[in-house]
Amino acid sequence: MITASDSSPFIPPQRAANPVQRDATLGQSRRTALVIGAAGGVGSELCLALLQAGWRVRAFSRHAPQWLATVADASAVEWIAGDAMDSNAVLAAAAQVQVIAHMVNPPGYRDWDKWVLPMLDSTLQAARAVNARVLLPGTIYNFGLPLQQAEGCRVLDEGTPVAPRTAKGAIRVEMERRLQAAAERGDCRVLIVRAGDFFGARSHSSWFAQGILQAGKPVRRLWRLTDPGVGHQWAYLPDVAATMTALLEREAVLPPFACFHMQGHWDQDGMQLLNAVRAVSGQPALPVQAFPWWVLRLASPFVRRMRDLYEMRHLWQQAVRMPNDRLLAELGAEPHTPLQQAMAVTLEGLGCIEHPRREATGTV
Repeated sequence: MITASDSSPFIPPQRAANPVQRDATLGQSRRTALVIGAAGGVGSELCLALLQAGWRVRAFSRHAPQWLATVADASAVEWIAGDAMDSNAVLAAAAQVQVIAHMVNPPGYRDWDKWVLPMLDSTLQAARAVNARVLLPGTIYNFGLPLQQAEGCRVLDEGTPVAPRTAKGAIRVEMERRLQAAAERGDCRVLIVRAGDFFGARSHSSWFAQGILQAGKPVRRLWRLTDPGVGHQWAYLPDVAATMTALLEREAVLPPFACFHMQGHWDQDGMQLLNAVRAVSGQPALPVQAFPWWVLRLASPFVRRMRDLYEMRHLWQQAVRMPNDRLLAELGAEPHTPLQQAMAVTLEGLGCIEHPRREATGTV
């Protein structure tokens, strides 16, 4: 373990070509990625996907990620205890890496206006110093209304103009603007992978794990977040991580600024994901109730967290879908786990069921 500290000044290296290290044992190149926010849901899955693909990983987080204990080759990963707001610590951790994955969010997902852009600036400073590519998971917060209409839902492709309607959306737009500007200046290269709402065994801070059900508790009832009949786009975290890894493997052909949208799992009426929970948990008649958005609205003037969540309601009132044509053209196929198989892993990992129904998944 390496512990990041700002007790002494760090002298940044000169921006260089950053040659890929050679692994003498394997006799082939092994690239290194610094994953900032390695204990979070996306960061955890990305670390595991990169390790499986043969990368070396530097896991940067405040606390030791739980997945560290599961890694077979301990020599391929090192944990760096640090704060993403500490630019010197990030710069030191980034020495000789080829990729910096910016997977970090503010503690408790609060105070975006104080934390998000300074943390990104730390990443950009480090990426410029070591000539790395920055990887960012994109969101649909960037886009407001109106959008292009198609088949009853609104379509977002990589060329859709940004039009944020929330404070979080405006911050996400500024993040991507800074990233694109850095790429255009030649300071670093950038890869953005945009996907739907996350679910997965490590998605504890997601709408799925905190809205539809409650992580750590048996499933007794499900909340439907969407308006009746409204579709929604979801993304299984291991599929997102596999997509990011596959794109990073194509560094030689990616443009300096690259953005791809994932299709993930399209729930055409807001019930497909809920029905998967029913099937995997063995409760076909599990009650489904409309999510009480009115509670968030009433609490919004007094609790900022409730206000921030209520601002996102429009994304559940109207179907928004991202096609993956550009991603398919690049990779040929999108990593995709069948829904019930993904749900079985998700519910077991979140502590909502002990053993998924064998007949529901065909694999467990």
